[in-house]
Order: sequence, then C-alpha cells, then structure tokens
Amino acid sequence: MLPTMSSSTNFSFLVALSLFCMAFAAEETACRFDYIYQFGDSLADTGRFSNGRLVIDFIAKALHLPLLHPYLETNASFSHGVNFAVGGSTALVNSFFAKRNISVPSTNIPLSQQVKWFKKHLSSVSNSRSQIKKRLKRALIMMGEIGGNDFNCIFSQGKSLKESRVYVPPVVKAICNAVREVIQFGAVHVVVPGNFPAGCLPKALASFSSADPKAYDDYGCLTESNKFALLFNRYLQKALASLRLEFPNADIRYFDYYKAFEYVLQNARYLGFDQRSLLKACCGTGEKYNFNSTKVCGSPGVKACHNPEKFINWDGVHLTQATYHYISEHLIRDVLSEMKCLP
Repeated sequence: MLPTMSSSTNFSFLVALSLFCMAFAAEETACRFDYIYQFGDSLADTGRFSNGRLVIDFIAKALHLPLLHPYLETNASFSHGVNFAVGGSTALVNSFFAKRNISVPSTNIPLSQQVKWFKKHLSSVSNSRSQIKKRLKRALIMMGEIGGNDFNCIFSQGKSLKESRVYVPPVVKAICNAVREVIQFGAVHVVVPGNFPAGCLPKALASFSSADPKAYDDYGCLTESNKFALLFNRYLQKALASLRLEFPNADIRYFDYYKAFEYVLQNARYLGFDQRSLLKACCGTGEKYNFNSTKVCGSPGVKACHNPEKFINWDGVHLTQATYHYISEHLIRDVLSEMKCLP
C-alpha cells in the first residue's frame, strides 16, 4: 500500500536514499564484463519499442560498454557483444503452436533460433572452442525477458487465464533449454528475467476490462492477470534452481522484473511520474487507458504525449525510457552487483 500523507515526507526521503544507493551500485559494484549477449523480444529489441533507451542500454552504460547492435544489422561492430532479441519473439517454436492450432506470425523468430545465431556468431569470431569459452567467461548473458508473446498468442485464441496455465511449463522449459545451451557452449554469467505484471499494462486493461470492481487491485491493475504472471515467475524460478544444480560452476541469476515494475508503480509519485497517467499509454489513442488495438502507436494519426518522462508506459505494451531506467537500476543493484566476479 502507498504511505499515508502524514508519512509522505519520511517516505520521500527513503525513496531518495534508495535511488542514491542504486545509482552508487550501478557505478561501483558491477562485475567487469567485456561482452554482453542479449536474447529476448521487443523489450530488448533495439528497434526501439520505446521513446529512448531500454534496460539493456542502461546495463551497457553501467558496464562501460558501447550499446549493442542487433545481430542482423549489416556491417555492425560486435566487438563487445550482440543483441539477438527480436520484437514478437516467442520462447516456444512455431511448430508447438501449429500443433495446437494457435496462430503465430510466420516471421516469428523463436528463442531457439536466437541461440543458433549466438553459436554461429561466436564460431565466426573464433574456430577455437577454448578461445570462445575464454571470451564467454567475460560475457554477461541476458536471457530475456521472453515468454510474454507466447501467452499473447495463446490469449488471442480466446484461451482464458485458467486454460493457459497448462502452457507455463513448456514455455519455461524452452527458456531453460536456451540457458542450458549457452552454458554448455561456455557461458558462465546468465541473467534470466521474469515477466512483469501484465495486468498493469494498458493493452490488458483495455482488452480485458471488467465491470466488477473486485477484478482490480488498489492500483487499478487486473488482479487475475497479475496472478498469472506471478505463477509463471514462480515456475521459472523453480526451474532455474534445478539448472543451478545441473551447472554448479555457472552463475545463473533470476531478475524479478515484476518486483522492479511494482516498485515504480508504488513509488511513482516520488519518482516524478504523473499520478493521473500511471496506467495510460503515452503513445496511443483511446479513452481510459489511451490504447486501441486497431490504432496502435505508429499508426497514422496516433500521436505520442509531449512528456513521456511522466509516463510509465510508452505504447500500451512497452515501457518508457524513464521506467526502464529505474528497472535497470534494480537489475544492477540486486543482480549484477551480486554476481560472482571472475579474477
């Protein structure tokens, strides 16, 4: 719950202190990495589904590395890593959906294909496995966020949240298989983010609105959608625990994207966000949530707000640079600063 007005001054001080500590951690306590390899979907795709920098950009800056170029960019420099993430990517392969009559775009690049790109890229850098492993000891692997698009495809077929639970294990298995492959190829430091509270996104709020007040939490987010995200995150964390037993010499970390997003929402007033627009998209059109699935951001006539730094959400699905900045600080403080640094 948000603090009462009588405690707001003290709380504001604590928030400021917390932000200072996060900034200090970002500059001082992260391990030294020479490379970053990013997998995932549009949350990390440098095609910029945002008004500015993404989490991976802030991570690169904190590690004093250049911003990553996408793998398919012609003549790009990959001297310090590669971004394999592609907007719309799923964790599961297309054939999985086809067997269950679930439609996915024919252009979908699943996570397994991104891993193939990863191996192909490193093999082009060196034909020596020992040299590749030496490079990967100095590399940070960001395995996602990914999995959200899998469920977007499933939900679009009319599946309820309850019906969709059966797909959680295979999605998590696909993510863990990707983690397993990169570790077997030589990766040591792997971060696997969970999903954030989808029930707080304008797209979900506009698509699954309910006349029942009990369907929403104190912040106006959809309770059941958020419970589903938490279910997925718990299952993912349990699977990662098993992977740690399988690979005791690897440093596999879970990043709580849900908790980081929740922190921003709960403390939005003190972080500079507009209290009237916490659940609205900056770029979009529509009434309550400024989102319309038939006229999304980028469509003719759809404009962005003039003050995106005051918005948590960019286009109904993705977040603004300001939000990604705070989320990245949580990642740096809670995960990267705790990783086992190699000499």
